[in-house]
Amino acid sequence: MKVGVFLVSADVAASGAVPSYPELRSAALIAEEGGLDSIWVPDHTMFHFPGKEKSGVWEAWTLLSGLAEATNRVELGTMVVCTAFRNPALLAKMAVSLDAMSNDRLILGLGAGWHEPGFTTFGLPFDHLADRFEEALQVIVPLVREGKVDFTGTYVSAPDCEMLPAPSRKIPVLIASRQPRMLRLTAQYADSWNTAWLGDVSALTPARSALDDASVKVGRDPSTLEVTVGVSVAFPDLGDVPANASDSSKFLTGSIEEIATSMRAYADAGVGHLITWLYPFNHESVRRLTEVAKLTRA
Repeated sequence: MKVGVFLVSADVAASGAVPSYPELRSAALIAEEGGLDSIWVPDHTMFHFPGKEKSGVWEAWTLLSGLAEATNRVELGTMVVCTAFRNPALLAKMAVSLDAMSNDRLILGLGAGWHEPGFTTFGLPFDHLADRFEEALQVIVPLVREGKVDFTGTYVSAPDCEMLPAPSRKIPVLIASRQPRMLRLTAQYADSWNTAWLGDVSALTPARSALDDASVKVGRDPSTLEVTVGVSVAFPDLGDVPANASDSSKFLTGSIEEIATSMRAYADAGVGHLITWLYPFNHESVRRLTEVAKLTRA
């Protein structure tokens, strides 16, 4: 089982402080040098929740391009790209380019988007998200796998579109999904499925069952779809953590050995890739995660 780390490139506490690129770059290098398998970035334009100040986040593709140059080995994942933020054919072009720049290290995580202020404040339509997502998949997936598509839909089109230069491989596509329609699209188009954010492995069972059912309905063997899981990991002695960090259904916490044991349970459940959100997110927590990962694989 692979273990990766989510790089918190946003002001999640609405404190006015977004981690700088040098800080994120250093965290990525700690992850790579410590033996982690992947680094992941989110894709949002901004955040504005009721009763809170607006908060910021770095643009995903710009950030990932810098990290592709800074690193040499780790896989580079999007957790997840909102297909409604960019023209889908252009998004595929960006993915093919970044995959080539990084020597075939991209995992293209895709999602429909959910945070309305991030759409409306940037002049983006926030309607028919599932419909738009389904059409986007019909453009993006063929382009990053075969390099060609001819599609005209209600919301997007890519008539006789071709990737030049062509993709050097079939770029792996990950879809994060929970609802029935999105699970169906996952089973139809994805190489990997993601659910997040969990603690103890027992929380995976119902979502996994729904995915298996969706796969069977579209005629796909569920075993051909990799399962990836986002897990929340708390190290209270390293700084502030959420008040409910002791809830094992939502967080993995404890000693390095205890967390490694919890992660091994995911491997035993057939999970192919764990993506960790660290609380707090800092260089020391990333270093500690590298030690957890080593014990998980032991």
